[in-house]
Amino acid sequence: MDALQIILQVVLVLTSAFLILLILMHKGKGGGLSDMFGGGISSAAGSSGVAERNLNRITVSFAVVWFVVVVLLGLITKVS
Repeated sequence: MDALQIILQVVLVLTSAFLILLILMHKGKGGGLSDMFGGGISSAAGSSGVAERNLNRITVSFAVVWFVVVVLLGLITKVS
């Protein structure tokens, strides 16, 4: 159980870091914090609809993996 728990914790850290990066790469929808951190630059780079859809799919995939790992870690720690 300890090896599985360590592997899941490593996966959790990696998916958390990638989720943060992926969410920050999304194009801002309005004058919020995204505009403060260079929203004009990212709007020109992320103007393609296909790129935005692919980024959404990748983000949702990482979020699902992150959620499954959190649930599994909760179940493992509850059992042990």
